[in-house]
Amino acid sequence: MAEIAEKQEPPSPNTTTSPRTIAALDWENDPRNARNWPTTRKIGAALIVSAIGFVSTFAASIYASGHEDVAAEFHISSTLALLPLSFYNLGMAFGPMIASPMSETFGRKAVYLTTTPLFALFILGSGFSQNLASLIICRFFAGLFGAPGVSIASATIADTTPPHKRGQPLAAYYSIPYIGSLFGPLIGNFVVSGKGWRWTQWTVLFFAVSIFPLLAFVRESYRKTIVQRIAQEENLEIPQTTRSPSKIIRNFLTTTVTRPVHMLITEPIVSFVCLYCAFQFALLYTFVIAAPYVFGTVYGFSLNQQGLSFLGFIVGGLFAPLTIVLFDRFKYQKKYREFVETYGPGMREVPPEPRLYPSMVGSIILPTGLFLFAWTARPSIHWICPLVACGITMCGSILAYVGANMYMVDTYGPLYGASAAGANSLARYTLSAAFPLFTLQMYRTLGVDWATSLLGFCTVAMAPIPWVFHKWGPKLRARSKYEREM
Repeated sequence: MAEIAEKQEPPSPNTTTSPRTIAALDWENDPRNARNWPTTRKIGAALIVSAIGFVSTFAASIYASGHEDVAAEFHISSTLALLPLSFYNLGMAFGPMIASPMSETFGRKAVYLTTTPLFALFILGSGFSQNLASLIICRFFAGLFGAPGVSIASATIADTTPPHKRGQPLAAYYSIPYIGSLFGPLIGNFVVSGKGWRWTQWTVLFFAVSIFPLLAFVRESYRKTIVQRIAQEENLEIPQTTRSPSKIIRNFLTTTVTRPVHMLITEPIVSFVCLYCAFQFALLYTFVIAAPYVFGTVYGFSLNQQGLSFLGFIVGGLFAPLTIVLFDRFKYQKKYREFVETYGPGMREVPPEPRLYPSMVGSIILPTGLFLFAWTARPSIHWICPLVACGITMCGSILAYVGANMYMVDTYGPLYGASAAGANSLARYTLSAAFPLFTLQMYRTLGVDWATSLLGFCTVAMAPIPWVFHKWGPKLRARSKYEREM
């Protein structure tokens, strides 16, 4: 991490002593530094911002429970009725392009306080929509303003936690989008059966309104914003860097558009990690649509029972972050201690390959769960078998997703890691927007067995990705044009 300033300003000729520069601040040991917060405050902040991320992804999938009611009310096909789900995910894809520069200009808390009410406002508009066009527009902007709750949460965790200690909080953070999306159909089916599709939006609104007041207890964590406030309070001078509007616009386009696309095309690590992670997220939304269909047609489950089938996914989803925490404690931290013993305590840049252990295990578990689901979901086999297969599938998917994400973040550091994460976000939400539109047609045409097997074959084809990076990652990183920065 770069120093805030290097030297004091020379004495002013018009005063006895000039104002102190910000270099007078012992930032590393200052209690206002987010990394020096008490543990309880760090945990509280992480829980609150993660709750916002939960609601954002919960809002995406809960709509799927009522799409048949939307089709009936607006006299459209089921496929067209899924467009608001897809456009919400498209909004989530482009949301980080707004959130990242906003958080670096105004601070993390300002983004939460600004975007959360706008998210709730467009959710409200979704519930009052009287036609498909207005529903699509409101859902798109709800996703756009809901995305910062997912993307900026990782920045808050990075603000409060040094790199080698981020494994456990990131395990929880990266699992949140899955858990939120899985709770959507579970709750949504009960809501739709009792109140209708509009109440899926009111339910999201209730969650958002209950969480918003908690943001008052979250302190600003972004270093630049905190230092600026300290400078104003204590009359400290900050070295100013003058940038023209053209340079600001160029920097924005480079960070949010040009660089992520360039990395996606030219960096093998970014390309294949984004492909792998995007497919995991697309698989999640495939099951949001396919699971109710399978348990409804094969086992005759009612709407409420179809919602309860997501308990299998949720159990597997909750087991995954616990597994990742164990990997971090017994594998990554061991590698970190060995690295420090070899190179000294000042060395903090541990090679990122140990982050891939969860992904390597997940690459084996994931296709196993998919093939089990494919060939056990039939009337002659009890429904508990495909339900268990759902849990295995989701556990493997989250393990693969989280391990690959942490590896990419550690590979490129905070500067280029933000661009890599932007590319990943764009890829995964774009793919998750597309998959629900053809899921039902695929399952009706191919059948449960071969439609799910097709997904399984895709995961088998991508399974070598984490293993290849674990073995040849150092060589690929050495050839990278994007040097890692702490």
